[in-house]
Amino acid sequence: MKHIAQKLTERQKNNALRSLKQRTFKIDFYSNDYIGFSTTPTISARVEQLAGYTVPHGATGSRLLSGNLPIFAETEQYIANFHHSEAALLYNSGYDANVGFFSCIVGRGDVILYDSYSHASIRDGISLSLANAYKFKHNDLEELEKLLKKFATPERTVLIATETVFSMDGDSPDLPRLVELAQHYGAYIAVDEAHAIGVLGQHGCGLVQALGLEKDIFARIVTFGKGLGAHGAAVVATDEVIQYLVNFSRSFIYTTAMSPHSVATIRAGYEQLQQTKAMDTLRQRIQFFKAQIAAYKLEGFIPSDSAIQAMVVPGNECVKALAERLQAQGIGVLPILAPTVPAGEERLRICLHSFNTEGEIEKLISELANGAMRQ
Repeated sequence: MKHIAQKLTERQKNNALRSLKQRTFKIDFYSNDYIGFSTTPTISARVEQLAGYTVPHGATGSRLLSGNLPIFAETEQYIANFHHSEAALLYNSGYDANVGFFSCIVGRGDVILYDSYSHASIRDGISLSLANAYKFKHNDLEELEKLLKKFATPERTVLIATETVFSMDGDSPDLPRLVELAQHYGAYIAVDEAHAIGVLGQHGCGLVQALGLEKDIFARIVTFGKGLGAHGAAVVATDEVIQYLVNFSRSFIYTTAMSPHSVATIRAGYEQLQQTKAMDTLRQRIQFFKAQIAAYKLEGFIPSDSAIQAMVVPGNECVKALAERLQAQGIGVLPILAPTVPAGEERLRICLHSFNTEGEIEKLISELANGAMRQ
């Protein structure tokens, strides 16, 4: 097909062609393993204990057929309790959860209002729904209110979609104010907590619980490939919403369930969240990183209190060159290129971890300062 070659050539011309690589940098500032759970020995030991009874290696079918093993329901109840909710439903990935939720949760004639920086999985789910969808400028609640005034009526359902920590910027919305707007206009809120779990709130519960807004949020999508160092995701909501998803969410219904071992890893991760001191260490590292930025008077950083710190370096060529200089020093930092982010807003996406040392952070900041002077 002619268009395949054309599109690949265009990506190559714009220095934006993606490829699969195995990355093994000495210093990790690029993975989403914020509190080191992917390699925590106590989690591995607990997984083996949880999965120790006789189970198949695979689920053998969808949850509605042969794949609904006891560990699924047990883990879902544990997740629901942890997040102060009635129920939870496991999905095979965060992408599956967002697509499955947003594609079916509202119907024809209804409206979804979504932050313009919402993750691709949210946008893909919205595009599959029968609702009308309108985006508002990133974290711009004034523009959101204009849309609510226009579309919120008793005859239609309005759902607001946002994230509690945005994956490319590391910033957060004014969630209490957003809740006020939703309640005033009779709208509902669904939030993706992917990059907040294991980072924000007591025991890494996420931003919604940290602010005490559990009862004000219609649904939360929590994913486990970041802070929990595992795989999969869950929608956390009322019993009624979960029952609805079991009946109408196609990415849940029409797929083989994840392996019991994966579910055991999720459960063990949640248990470890309530014991670990890694989140306290991570928060210290975030504050140290920000203090170093100020000390070196580095510019271009998007304000963030999360583990994601983004330094805007416009232009695919420029940001790739800076990333390559860091990587040559063994510092694992990756460039985020257009079209993943808008042209002119390319950036280095720096992920901080509990296992990063202050010395590693100082080295990174020093190299960034030297790199900025060479730009």
